[in-house]
Amino acid sequence: MLRRGSTVTVWILASTLLLMTSVPAQAFAIPSLFIKLAASKTLARPGIIVIDPNTNQTLYAEAPDIERAPASVLKLFSMTTVLNVLSPDLVFKTSLRETAAPDTFILVGSADPWITASPFEAHTYQRAFSPSLINKMLELHPGLKSVTLEYSNVYALDIQALQRYFSGRLKINPVKVNSSADATAEVASIQSPPLAKIVEFTLLYSDNVLADRLGRQAAHAMGFSTDAVGLQAAFSKTLSDLGVSSVGLHIYDGNGLSHQTRVTVRQVADLLLAIRTNPKFKAVLEGLPTSGETGTLRYRFINDAPNAIGLVHAKTGWIDNTVSLAGFVTAGPNEYVFAIVANHIHNLESARQAARVTIDQMLGTIAKPQK
Repeated sequence: MLRRGSTVTVWILASTLLLMTSVPAQAFAIPSLFIKLAASKTLARPGIIVIDPNTNQTLYAEAPDIERAPASVLKLFSMTTVLNVLSPDLVFKTSLRETAAPDTFILVGSADPWITASPFEAHTYQRAFSPSLINKMLELHPGLKSVTLEYSNVYALDIQALQRYFSGRLKINPVKVNSSADATAEVASIQSPPLAKIVEFTLLYSDNVLADRLGRQAAHAMGFSTDAVGLQAAFSKTLSDLGVSSVGLHIYDGNGLSHQTRVTVRQVADLLLAIRTNPKFKAVLEGLPTSGETGTLRYRFINDAPNAIGLVHAKTGWIDNTVSLAGFVTAGPNEYVFAIVANHIHNLESARQAARVTIDQMLGTIAKPQK
């Protein structure tokens, strides 16, 4: 039973609870050292953005809507486009087949970007080793010294690599054909791992050839041309599908080597936000190098920001005047999306290295392990 004055007590308690529940959680504050480093001359007026993906709040931004050459950070766009149109389980196969002519063979492919004629790459990365096809042919026909090699849906550069590999042992006369109708018995075949694994490899080691080939294949699969115009259309379509603006986007290749390619750091961050929890793009996220541990970040952060080792997962990039990094940084229980593109630095390796150090130190001010 309530005593006199208890109504006031209840009102006070209710008011206190209301105040406690209505006070918003304090937003993460970007460290002052991060801001100081962002203004460093080593970065020379970069584009920077940091976003809290849980609230979509922009925590820090510096010229985020200026179009810049992103270098290999562009691979985030090309690999997302690939997985937006092709199955992550797709496997590429290439087979060598006989024809009616005893010295003529046909290489029937599926535009496998994974092929290599390098024994090192084949052994170290389990790449599809194209010379194994010719070796099997020579095993079956040991007297051959010269062959005509017709090829369909195989990259001309991979045919040239075969010629170099067998130079002095076997003369290979290549002929591009549009049909494999003359093919008979299969001599041997090679195949790639699933596309998802190729995407991961491409991002982890920033493989320019794979990125460009896959980007153009994606454009073709979407019904566009495989030149710069087609790439522009394919990337723009992908951004539109994900609800990301493509205004100001200029694409000239699939790997970011072109100085004419332009994106904004906001577009990079928005793309990361869009794919962050989408299982369709799992391979993109799993392919991101880890600070101080894997891929192109293996030797970064170790001396510059050792507290951030293992806490940054991001795509690296550089061309002459650009150093870039974009991905995710862990800060205790939270994860933040960031994109940094410094595209006005001097065309000197010392200047690029200084920019990398500054970027690592910036992220080091945010990174904290989970407790």
